[in-house]
Amino acid sequence: MSMTEADFKNLKALGWEIFFEEQLSKWPGTSGFPARVIASGRKVMRIQARTDTVLMAEVTGKLVHQAQSHLDFPAVGDWVWCESANDDRATIKEIFKRKSVLVRKAAGSTFEEQVLCANVDTVFIVTSLNADFNIARLERYLAMVMISGAQPVVVLTKADLCDDPQPFVDEVQDLGAEILVYAISNVTGNGLDQLKSYLTPGSTSVLLGSSGVGKSTLVNKLFQKVVADTGEIREDDAKGRHTTTERNLWLSPLGAMVIDTPGMRELQLWDDGSGLEAVFSDIEDIALQCKFTNCKHDKEPGCQIKAALADGRLAQERYTRYLKLQSELRANRMKSDKEFASQEKQKSKKMGDDARTRGLHKRRT
Repeated sequence: MSMTEADFKNLKALGWEIFFEEQLSKWPGTSGFPARVIASGRKVMRIQARTDTVLMAEVTGKLVHQAQSHLDFPAVGDWVWCESANDDRATIKEIFKRKSVLVRKAAGSTFEEQVLCANVDTVFIVTSLNADFNIARLERYLAMVMISGAQPVVVLTKADLCDDPQPFVDEVQDLGAEILVYAISNVTGNGLDQLKSYLTPGSTSVLLGSSGVGKSTLVNKLFQKVVADTGEIREDDAKGRHTTTERNLWLSPLGAMVIDTPGMRELQLWDDGSGLEAVFSDIEDIALQCKFTNCKHDKEPGCQIKAALADGRLAQERYTRYLKLQSELRANRMKSDKEFASQEKQKSKKMGDDARTRGLHKRRT
C-alpha cells in the first residue's frame, strides 16, 4: 500500500499534523505508510491508514524484542509506521513519538504501567451527579491527566437528576482555577454544545470515568447516532456495569476523533509525583513557606502546613487525601523502580544514623 499526497491530506481528518509529519524523515524512501491505531488488542490491532481504509495489524518481532516496557507497545491513538502484509493486513514496524500519553498503574497486583491512550488533545473526565460523585477520585484522574500533555475537562453528567448542580461544580472548581468543569444532561441536552466546542476537526478527545456514568451515552449524543453500547447505573447503589469493553477511536460527524473507554474500577497513579504537585499546588505552595526546607510538617517549628490546617486555609480532608496519594505513589515506585528504591533506602539509613548521632550527643551533654 503506497500513500499519495492526497492520502496524507486525508490523514488530517484522523489527527495527522506537522508534529508527526516531521518524523517521516526516519523512513526515507521506504514503501511503508503511517496509520493510526483505532482499537488495540494483545496481539492484533485495528489501524486506519486512510479515512476509508481500516486494516488488521500485528507488531513485528523486532519491536517486541526491543520493547523495554508497556510504553513501547502501540496503544489506541498512536500513529504507527506500517508495511502491507496483504490487502487487509499490515505489520507495525515502529511507533511515532507521542505528543501526549495517558498512563496509569496496571490494575491488579503487578507493578507495571499501562498506556490508556496516546496523542489526545482533550480528556473528558466523566462522573455523574449522584452517589458516584467522588472528589478524591477526581483528584486521581486530574493528577494523571495533568502530566499527560492533554487538557483535562471535568464533565458532570445526569444534571437533570440533581436539584442544584452548582455546589458540585464549585467543589470541582476549588481544586484549581484552571480546571474546566461542565454540568450536562444527556436527557435534556443541556451543556452538550459546550463540549462540542472541543471537538474541532482533526482533534482527538477521550472519555474516562467509572462504569455507567454515561460515557457511551455521551459519545452517542455527540455523534448523533449509536456508535457505543450503553448501560445504566443501578439506583440502589449507584454502581454501573461495564458497557464498553475495549478502547475504540471513532471519527465524529464534527470531524474530530473521540476515544470511548471501558469504565475503570481502579485508578492508581504512575508518575514521578509531578501529577500530584499539579493537582495539589496549593499544598505545595504552602509547604515552600515552611521555616525549614526539609520540614516534615509534624513537630517542626515554623511549619506553615500546620498553621494552614489550624486557621482553616487548608482543609484537613484535602491534606489527608494528598498524603494518601503521596504514600501510594511512593510505594508503587519503590516496587517498580530499583534505582528509586535504592535511593530511598539510603536516605532512610542516613536519617537513622543522624537520629542516633543526635541521641548520643544529647546523652553526652
